[in-house]
Amino acid sequence: MAYQVIVLNGGSSSGKSGIARCLQAVLLPEAWLTFGTDNLVDGMPAGLRGSGPGAGIGFGADGVVSVGEAFRAMDDAWAVGIGAMARAGARVIVDEVFLGGPASQNRWRRALDGLEVLWVGVRCAPEVAAGRETARGDRVGGMAAAQAEAVHRGVGYDLEVDTTHTESMECARIIAARVSPM
Repeated sequence: MAYQVIVLNGGSSSGKSGIARCLQAVLLPEAWLTFGTDNLVDGMPAGLRGSGPGAGIGFGADGVVSVGEAFRAMDDAWAVGIGAMARAGARVIVDEVFLGGPASQNRWRRALDGLEVLWVGVRCAPEVAAGRETARGDRVGGMAAAQAEAVHRGVGYDLEVDTTHTESMECARIIAARVSPM
């Protein structure tokens, strides 16, 4: 099977971005673009980062993430755009956090309809992800622990990896073996 898209779903600080970068190296000479939910949030107007009416996305002091209609609209357009790139011939790795569980996966399924997609769950023990979150220093405390299991509930995968004790490169090799079987 010739995959066009790899969707990595996992909580904050689970290791998805590291795996995505390693996949780009392991899958050479085929070029894969990588896009993450952080790219979407960073590209949003600052006024849509916070709480309140029409809010885009907000981060509570306890690490809970809330999304409003403005974020949902941009997120839908983002997913459709990623699908359009893949349909135009780009190979794409998506670094995602399914805050809505199966509803989030279904949104991506609609956007990627007709494409060959490898669905990968990236798991990490909550206490390990929380330690990474603290070490990073660029996340709201509590987000990693809150998302570690929640983002996987009700979501179906073709493959799962666990970064609790496995390095990003090894996880990437496991995924790459599924994408490009020897």
